[in-house]
Amino acid sequence: MKQYDYLIVGAGLYGSMFAYRAHKAGKRCLVIDRNPHIAGGCYTEEINGINVHKYGPHIFHTSNRQVWDFMNSLVPFNDFINSPIACYRGKRYNLPFNMNTFHQLWGVNTPDEAKAIIESQRAEFAHITEPRNLEEQALKLAGRDIYETLVKGYSEKQWGMKATEIPAFVIRRLPFRFEFNNNYFNDTYQGIPIGGYTPIFRKLLEGIEVRLDTDYFENREYFDSLAEKTLFTGQIDAYFGYRLVELDFRSLRFEHKLMEGVSDFQGNAVVNYTEAEIPYTRCIEHKHFEFGKQPDTVITYEYSRKWEKGASPYYPINNERNNSLYARYAELAAGQPNVIFGGRLAEYKYYDMHQIVEKVLSMNI
Repeated sequence: MKQYDYLIVGAGLYGSMFAYRAHKAGKRCLVIDRNPHIAGGCYTEEINGINVHKYGPHIFHTSNRQVWDFMNSLVPFNDFINSPIACYRGKRYNLPFNMNTFHQLWGVNTPDEAKAIIESQRAEFAHITEPRNLEEQALKLAGRDIYETLVKGYSEKQWGMKATEIPAFVIRRLPFRFEFNNNYFNDTYQGIPIGGYTPIFRKLLEGIEVRLDTDYFENREYFDSLAEKTLFTGQIDAYFGYRLVELDFRSLRFEHKLMEGVSDFQGNAVVNYTEAEIPYTRCIEHKHFEFGKQPDTVITYEYSRKWEKGASPYYPINNERNNSLYARYAELAAGQPNVIFGGRLAEYKYYDMHQIVEKVLSMNI
C-alpha cells in the first residue's frame, strides 16, 4: 500500500475541492503546489486591511442553490453585485450593454429607441453572411458605435492582435438588455466571501498535508511513487512533455499599487479601458468588493499578454488548431488510468468558479 490514496497536483480551486471531498471520504491526500501559497488564481492577500485579489478579480456567481450553500458553509458571502464600468476616451459607460449604456451612447430613453438605432446600424453590415473575423462578427451583431466604442480596442488588447485577425468565434453573440440593469451576471446568487478567498481554501484543506513551493516536474518519479492515483490540474501539454507541441494560452500581468491616503480611487470595483491606446485592459479597486471604508486603497492594473513558458497561463485559446491538438492530448490522457486530469489547464477549457465547484461536488471520489 502506498503512502497516499491521492497525490493532488495544484492547490487551486479544483485541487482543493477534490482534496476536501476525498478527505471527507477518508482518503489519504497529499496536495502539492509550486506557488508559495494555496488558492491558486483565487488567492487574496490582505494589504492595509483590504483583501486584494492578486491574480485578477473573482466574483462568485451561480444559480445552483447547492453550490451556493456549500460555499457559504465554508465562509459567509456578502451581496456584492458585479457592475463594471467601461471607459472610452474619458467617458464612462455602464456594462453589460443595457439601457444605461444606450442612453450614454445615444441619449435614448426607451427600449424601442435603442432597438431602432441598433437595427439601423446592423443593417449596414447585413451583407456579411459568414463573418471572417471578430470585427465582422461584432459589426454584424451590434453595429459600428458599440463595436468601436466598447469592443474593438478591448478585444485587441485582450488577444494581442488586430480585430481583423481575431477569429469570429470569440464573439458568438453580444447580449443586449433593454432595461436599466447594470448587474453583469444573470445568476440567482452572487457575492464575495467576507474576508477574501484565501480563508475558503484554508477550510477546504484543513487536516490535509500540503507542500508549497513544490514543483511536481522537478521530482516527478518520486511524487508518482507516493500515491495510488494522481489528480493533475496543471497544463495537460506540460504533463506529456509538450510531445505534440504546445497549446496556446493568453497570460496576464498585474501591477498592484497601494495608494495611502486615497479613500476611493475610481468609485467602482472594475473599470474596463476599451481604447487600444491605453495599454491595460482594466483597473481593479479591491476595497469595493467588500464595501470597504479604509482610509487607503489598493488598485491593480491588468495587462493581457502572450503566454510563454515560465509565465502563468490564464485563458485557453479554443480555436480550431488548439481544440484539435487538445483532442490528441486527451487521447494520451485516456491512456493514464491512474491519473485524473481536471480544471481549466488540464481540460483546456474555460471554467468559472461555480462550474468547478459543481463538477467536483458531483464526482464519485
